Amino acid sequence: MATKKVKQKKIFVLDTSVILYNHNSIYSFDDNDVAIPITVLEELDNFKKGNDTKNFEAREFIREMDRLSGNFNLTEWLPLGGKLGRFIVSMNGRGKHDAIKILGEDKADHRIINTALHLADLHPDLKVVLVTKDINLRLKAKSLNLHSEDFETGKIKDVDSLYTGHTTLHGVNVAIIDQIYSDGHCKAPDFMDDEPIHNHYYILKNGKHSVLAWYNPNSGLVERVEKTSAYGIRPRNAEQIFALHALMNPDIKLVTLQGVAGTGKTLLALSGALEQKREFRQVYLARPIVPLSNKDIGYLPGDIKSKLNPYMEPLWDNLKMIQNQWEESDKEYKKITEMVDSEKLMITPLAYIRGRSLSNIYFIVDEAQNLTPHEVKTIITRAGENTKIVFTGDIFQIDTPYLDTSSNGLSYLIDKIKNNKLYAHITLEKGERSELANLANELL
Repeated sequence: MATKKVKQKKIFVLDTSVILYNHNSIYSFDDNDVAIPITVLEELDNFKKGNDTKNFEAREFIREMDRLSGNFNLTEWLPLGGKLGRFIVSMNGRGKHDAIKILGEDKADHRIINTALHLADLHPDLKVVLVTKDINLRLKAKSLNLHSEDFETGKIKDVDSLYTGHTTLHGVNVAIIDQIYSDGHCKAPDFMDDEPIHNHYYILKNGKHSVLAWYNPNSGLVERVEKTSAYGIRPRNAEQIFALHALMNPDIKLVTLQGVAGTGKTLLALSGALEQKREFRQVYLARPIVPLSNKDIGYLPGDIKSKLNPYMEPLWDNLKMIQNQWEESDKEYKKITEMVDSEKLMITPLAYIRGRSLSNIYFIVDEAQNLTPHEVKTIITRAGENTKIVFTGDIFQIDTPYLDTSSNGLSYLIDKIKNNKLYAHITLEKGERSELANLANELL
C-alpha cells in the first residue's frame, strides 16, 4: 500500500520587510509556527512614528502582537488561533555558524540571520525558513546554508500573462461587424468565450473591415465603442479609446490603466475626470511619495508644500497640458484654475488620504505600481457612494524597495478583480508622447 507523505512542519522567521509589507503576514503560514526575532521589534520601533504606510504597518503589527500576547510571556510559544500554528518572539542567539563573525559586521540583518540559525539548531527536526522581501538578505542567508524565501502572499503567479483588458480578433464575419455598426450591438458571437469577461474590449477585424466593441455585462451584449474626446483630449489609438470609454462609463466604478511611459495613462484619467466634473463633488489626483535618491522629504528644503512639489510636479504637468489647449482668456482655461483654487480639483500626496471617507469623488491614484496589495485594498475600501477610483501605473518601473512586477499592488489588483461588473482594465502599449519617447521605450 502507498504510504501518505507526512508534511514536514516548519518554523518561518519573519524579517522586518515582510511586516512593513503586510502587518497581517503572521497569519499567512497555515499550521506552521512563526518566529519574530527581537531585532525585528527593535527595527519596528524606529518605524512606528510617521504618516507613511510603512509607519502604519509597524504600528498595526505592534498592536496585534500586544493583543495576541495578552498576559503571557512572548518568549514561549503562543497560539495564533484557529487552525494556525504558534508564534514566538525569539531572542538573539548564535548557532554553530555566527553570521556576524562570518560576514564581518554586527548589524540588524546579521542578527536576524543568527536568530534563524539558532532556531535551526534548537529544532533539528523542523525546517527553519527565513522569510524576507530583501533579496540581498535572502542571498546572505542561503550562503550560510539557511533556507530563505520571499513572502509569497499577494504575489501573482505569472506576470507575463497578466490580464490586458482587450483582445484583437481576426477573421470575424463581416455581417457581425456590420450589425454592430448599424444596430450598435449584437449578441456575443460563438467565437468568443462561453461567458465573455465583464467589460472586456475587442478589436474585431476582417480585412479592411473593423469595429471597436466591448462586452456589456448589464445588457449581455457586445456593444460598439465610439471614439469620443474628453475635455479637449482626443484618444489616438484603439487602446486609448477603450481607456476613455471605461473612464467615462458611470457603471464602472473601478478602472486600472497599465502601460509604459508616454502611453497617456494619467492624461486620459485626468481628462476623463474633468469631463465629468459635474457628476462628482471633487476630483482627487494623488500619488505615493517615493523618496528621491533614498532621501526622505525632510531632507528637502522649505515648508511642507515646497518639500512635496517635486513629487507632485508630474501631475501638474498633465493638468497644464490639458489647460494649455486654450488661451488664458477662454472659459475652459479659467475653469481649471477655479477648480484648483476652490479645491474642486486637488493634487495631493496619497498619504494625506488615509482615514478619509471618499464619497462622491473621482479619485485618481497615479504610480500605483509603488503600492502594496494591502495599500490598494485600503484605498478601495475608503470608497463611499458615487465614488470612482482609477489606478494608473507601469508595473515595470517600480521605485519602492521590496516590490517587484508580481508583488506590487497594481499587478495584484488587475489579477484578482478582473471579470467583475464594476471593474475595467486596459493595458496601453503604444506610446503617444513623441517619436523620441517611443524610440527610448523600444531600444533603450
